[in-house]
Amino acid sequence: MVCHGKPFSCLSDLRMFVNETICDQEQLEVGAFQMTERILTRCGHPCGIYFCVHGPRQVKFTAIWETDNNTVLFYGASGERTLRTQLVDAPNLQTAVA
Repeated sequence: MVCHGKPFSCLSDLRMFVNETICDQEQLEVGAFQMTERILTRCGHPCGIYFCVHGPRQVKFTAIWETDNNTVLFYGASGERTLRTQLVDAPNLQTAVA
C-alpha cells in the first residue's frame, strides 16, 4: 500500500492522479487514451467512482476510489489488483456529484 500525502481539493485533481498512475503502471502515454468514469452508489447514495482507461487493442485498466476508507484500488487488464493507495485527503463526493 502506498500513502499519497498530497490533498486533492477537487475531483479533477483526483482524476489526473488516477490517470497518471494507471498510465505509469502500464507504460502508457498520459493523455493518449480515453478515460471514462462512473459514480458508484450504495443504497442510493454515492460511495465511490469507477475509473477506466481504455488502452490499446481494447484493453481496459481500472481504478476504484472508495470513499468509506478513502482509498484508490488499481486493477490491471486481467482484473488483478496492482496497487492500493491510501489518500490523506480527497474531495467530498457528495458535493462533486450534486
